[in-house]
Amino acid sequence: MSLNDMKKQVNRRTIDLSGYPDLMVIYLGMRVNRFRGLRTLLSFGAKIRKAVDAQPDGLLLHENLIFSLFPLHMGMRQYWRNFESLERWARSLPHQAWWQEFVRDSGGTGFWHETYFMRGGMEAIYDDMVAPVGFMCFAPLQPARGGMFTARDRLKLGGRAEVEVPVTEEELYKESKPLWDQIREK
Repeated sequence: MSLNDMKKQVNRRTIDLSGYPDLMVIYLGMRVNRFRGLRTLLSFGAKIRKAVDAQPDGLLLHENLIFSLFPLHMGMRQYWRNFESLERWARSLPHQAWWQEFVRDSGGTGFWHETYFMRGGMEAIYDDMVAPVGFMCFAPLQPARGGMFTARDRLKLGGRAEVEVPVTEEELYKESKPLWDQIREK
């Protein structure tokens, strides 16, 4: 018997996503930029596992990923029933607290996410990423301000979120105003 006789036909299958018209997939990553970032990245592992184990409404699947070992760059892929479920979760505790802390001090890491939607549309954010990843490798970068500050705005979804952002654009960038403007506001 030859090898060709023993080979079975490839078992090709596909899926029916018609029951998930608003499905979205989000890839998230955290990259160690400085030595202290190792502690930051590792501390998030237990937090994320606990949050996923709580089975947030709308989260269909969570998978951990390793993007690279040097520099250490870990991440995850999540499948959500719809954008509103993810947005509601991201703006509530515990994620809300994580995000408030992170945008004030990235702890020696860089963070990013890229989101893809069943009905079309993609959006991304990159915070303190010192090396390009994903869309950054080929698309022009721009500041995440104004209409580019939130995922809802980047996607041009309109409407109003059920839960307010953890950190407003004004709060986040207040410290970057010239000192004279900060004094005048007081």
